[in-house]
Amino acid sequence: MKTKSLNKNLHKASRAKFDEFYTQLGDIANELKHYRDQLHGKVILCNCDDPFESNFFKYFAANFNTLGLKKLIATSYLKSPIVGGQLPLFDIEGLKPNGKEPYVVEINEVPDANEDGAINLDDVEILLRHNKNVTMPLKGTGDFRSDECIGLLKKADIVITNPPFSLFREFVAQLVEYDKKFLIIGSKNAITYKEIFKLIKENKLWLGYGFAKGNAYFKIPPEKSREFAAGVYDPNTGLVKFRNVGWFTNLYVDRSEDPITPYLTYEQGRKKGLYPKYDNYDAIEVSKIAEMPSDYNGVMGVPITFLDKWVPESGIEIVKFRKGDDGKDLTFTRGGGGVSHTSEYSFAIVGQTGVIEPDGICIEYKAGRPYIKGQRKYARLFIKRI
Repeated sequence: MKTKSLNKNLHKASRAKFDEFYTQLGDIANELKHYRDQLHGKVILCNCDDPFESNFFKYFAANFNTLGLKKLIATSYLKSPIVGGQLPLFDIEGLKPNGKEPYVVEINEVPDANEDGAINLDDVEILLRHNKNVTMPLKGTGDFRSDECIGLLKKADIVITNPPFSLFREFVAQLVEYDKKFLIIGSKNAITYKEIFKLIKENKLWLGYGFAKGNAYFKIPPEKSREFAAGVYDPNTGLVKFRNVGWFTNLYVDRSEDPITPYLTYEQGRKKGLYPKYDNYDAIEVSKIAEMPSDYNGVMGVPITFLDKWVPESGIEIVKFRKGDDGKDLTFTRGGGGVSHTSEYSFAIVGQTGVIEPDGICIEYKAGRPYIKGQRKYARLFIKRI
């Protein structure tokens, strides 16, 4: 499916506050395998996840002992349209609390209850069925912003979940306020939100390892399928596909196996017609990360996909946010520009330029490129070597 249609549907869902995207177990397992050592002995909170319908809960409950978790906490939300079993994890009558009241599940241990020599969801089922102290009702709605849910947040070491798309900024702000480690899913458009970019600038947030082949597949309630274009929603699997989705985290991410390795010098690139200077900012345009010059010491504008390869340990510092010197979006003409040389390969992010309206939503895409009110916009980070 073309990027235009995928982004259009994701933006449409965000504007409509349609937040019911349920993450696939395989995607969770593929990302979490990189953080196993960081999870050992920790209290994990899944505070946007109905324990009986969430694959986040399923993953952590089934792997509770293998991961060496100290505690697992998961909460349900009163207004979830699937509360009641449309996507049941445990399809067992009487196991789930009656009605649609919100509740919390807290697991401190998962014993081999059926004595088969293995710990799995069968043991979790027995635990939930027979231990009344594990599942408890919440007094409020289960909203992550409520006092009782904040109380649960304070008990947690790491928050791992797929928060509501429409409340992403508010959700991240809460995690930062309470100084929590986190690994959460969000639209990569969030990179361009001023609140999120500020955290990237301050080395408080970066991208995780990402979804396989750049695609994320989410389960949605069947009645919501009409919200998506043909080819985005698969009626056979009940999954909707998005490309512009990623993992956001402040856990350690190792980029050493996929470093940035420039192969062109500045002069080599210039001979190919690359590296025009911006008209309104003292930087050169680098339209592809692979074409970053290996010996240029000035400021470069690179695609925001640069952040897929960046972590604070890369020696990158962010010192400026958005736009050219005139406060307008970047423009450039071919030719011009000087060069200074260095043999170092670390970079500093010094700014970001507009691809967004104030609400963070691109209006349209043409040939995969963003336009707002008919004008081409360049999604660029300003970087330079340290």
